[in-house]
Amino acid sequence: MKSKLRVLRAERGWSQADLAERLAVSRQAINAIETGKYTPSLQLAFKVARLFAMPIEAIFSDEDEP
Repeated sequence: MKSKLRVLRAERGWSQADLAERLAVSRQAINAIETGKYTPSLQLAFKVARLFAMPIEAIFSDEDEP
């Protein structure tokens, strides 16, 4: 799964640790999502979407999509 998480985080000047704290997950989880090694749960995807005030589809996409 591709994610725009790294870009969105960087635009706000947040470290991985900052974002992890806001989402109540580990920094390693953020790193794994950003590198595509971990697909977030639906619950976590909703938390991310709410935090950035964006639809889930604007943040996460299927790797097969163009």
